[in-house]
Amino acid sequence: RLYRTGDLVRWGGGGDLEFLGRTDDQVKVRGFRVEPGEVEAAIVAKPGVVRAAVVVREDVPGDKRLVAYVVGDADPAGLAAGLAHELPGHLVPAAFVTVGELPLTVNGKLDRRALPAPEYAASPAGRAPRTPREELLCGVFAEVLGVATVGVDDSFFDLGGHSLLATRLVSRIRTVLGVEIGLRQVFDRPTPAGIAALADRAETARPPVAAVPRPAALPLSFAQQRLWFLDRLDGANPTYNISLLLRLTGPLDVPALAEAVTDLAGRHESLRTRFALEDGEPVQRIEPAGSALTVVPVEVGELPRSVAAATAYAFDLGADLPLRATLFDAGQDRFVLAVVVHHSAGDGWSMGPLWQDLSIAYAARTAGRAPDWEPLPVQYADYALWQRDALGDADDPRSVLAGQLRFWRDALAGAPAELALPADRRRPARPSHRGAVVPLRLGADTHDRLRALARAYDVTVFMVFQAVVAVLLSRLGAGTDIPIGTPVAGRTDEALDDLVGFFVNTLVLRTDLSGDPNFAEVLHRVRENTLAVFEHQDVPFERLVEELAPERSLNRHPLFQIMLAVRSGSATPPRLPGVEVEPFPGGEVTAKFDLEFTFSEIFADGGDAAGVEGSLVYATDLFDEATAEGIATRLGRVLDGVCADPDARIADVPVLSRAELDEFAGWNDTVVPARPVSLVDLFASSVSRWP
Repeated sequence: RLYRTGDLVRWGGGGDLEFLGRTDDQVKVRGFRVEPGEVEAAIVAKPGVVRAAVVVREDVPGDKRLVAYVVGDADPAGLAAGLAHELPGHLVPAAFVTVGELPLTVNGKLDRRALPAPEYAASPAGRAPRTPREELLCGVFAEVLGVATVGVDDSFFDLGGHSLLATRLVSRIRTVLGVEIGLRQVFDRPTPAGIAALADRAETARPPVAAVPRPAALPLSFAQQRLWFLDRLDGANPTYNISLLLRLTGPLDVPALAEAVTDLAGRHESLRTRFALEDGEPVQRIEPAGSALTVVPVEVGELPRSVAAATAYAFDLGADLPLRATLFDAGQDRFVLAVVVHHSAGDGWSMGPLWQDLSIAYAARTAGRAPDWEPLPVQYADYALWQRDALGDADDPRSVLAGQLRFWRDALAGAPAELALPADRRRPARPSHRGAVVPLRLGADTHDRLRALARAYDVTVFMVFQAVVAVLLSRLGAGTDIPIGTPVAGRTDEALDDLVGFFVNTLVLRTDLSGDPNFAEVLHRVRENTLAVFEHQDVPFERLVEELAPERSLNRHPLFQIMLAVRSGSATPPRLPGVEVEPFPGGEVTAKFDLEFTFSEIFADGGDAAGVEGSLVYATDLFDEATAEGIATRLGRVLDGVCADPDARIADVPVLSRAELDEFAGWNDTVVPARPVSLVDLFASSVSRWP
């Protein structure tokens, strides 16, 4: 192990050092090293405090909490709020107990056993909001979390918040209060009271996305620009298709569905936008809404092949509109609806508003009227114009783009261009993007332990998965510097929430596993890096690649080859009155990366952890099915190991099964029988051979 200044050790009988504890009062709570004296000094400096003692209590096994005992007439709630403004979250005690005197032993030291047990405040019995700003923030927290009420001292993450919801919270605060609050600040001060205090000195919010007069030549967004470049480079192909397949059973009103699909395209300009060249630069061309549904009669037995062909359509971004909807009619009220959207016009989040709007339009058309929906505040073209204006010019050192690019240059300096993975084949000169899937499933017990681990170390479930994947790859030979890509919604303004379009951005998360840390330390490193990265998520990945100019290669993804996505749910399929709607299995599996891990948490009706479902998509250019299944199995083994012992060193995290260990031991069994022989005999033998 690595020893630190202040560790107390002794020599063991075998010559090893044995760790006995600390010579000071430093303790470890939820993975953070805490010096209680530092917290005590901050408390004693507050008005009304005569003396204070800070200790770690474990009133519930496995749940260590920092507790402050205070002598004086200071208000405990006021002390908590004051410390929350001065100290990091992990240094703020979970409870403040007012006592007449601190109990002492006969030697004059603090008698910890005599300290009374604290009463932890239970939500929602906390204090009421004291200011209009706190009241507004309680409402914002409740709205984003989807709960009835939130107390002013309730933690966003204790109520079910995660990274994606935290991003939405930041966006909503920007709209309601008109100030900029960073994601790290939400993690450090995750209560309405904490955010209210930060808002007093926060910067004014940036201008929101709004409909503006449009130039004759509409520029592409940065994300669209990269897809246009790849389209020109590789030609038309289905790699970036998003396929939505539904089995429809019942008396479907086909003319009403056709009108509804046309309504959908009319509502969202992105679904009827193609790219054109003007003076050598790509621009958006928004076309009028026209008939968008094709009806194809088909035999039931031909459905899988016909649907697969529809999902494999190769869009020509310069000629085709990015939406193709095909209704396969198998007779007797049996249908399959295949909606294929090119990634240039949509993303995962877009499927929610797409299905919702299709449901509204179909219900309206079956009633003989046009859909009566609220107009969208902005369209995708407005966002593309806003994005370029908000980010500014990279040559302007004061611009958002220039500042965030400086962060990324430092963050990715020296990162490996390619990870060494246990592939079965060498990487081809040009990837085929063919992929296959291995399902990933975790039971409710493992899910519950996973969430408990995240709570214990003040991280999100996403951060735990990132750390687990990084540890797995490192143990499989990828080294100690593990860059992993992850998608973020990119909808940093709430005006974009109900819009279909390509907003998703990709961030590079670099995990440092050097020094053989324990898993708790890995979680701490992941937390710090992830929060810093999310604070700089405005730079489009396409621009990042362009600016950093990494070692270019057509046979691998730039900056990272491993993708990780943790989803909070899936889009609800459309509701079509009188028709049974269910997913239809099918479609081609494409592999944009070497390995892509996806996880979705499942919860019971009462909110309890019910398991995790996911998948591992692997590039068949590189991996055989057995190898991919082995990676998936080892992932579960690593997850079980770190949940059981977060203090385990990375080198000790289990990756191999007992059978594999026994097999390897057999390979190393090189013992051969040898007759006893003396040095004199060996000398005589040598003389006889070489006289």
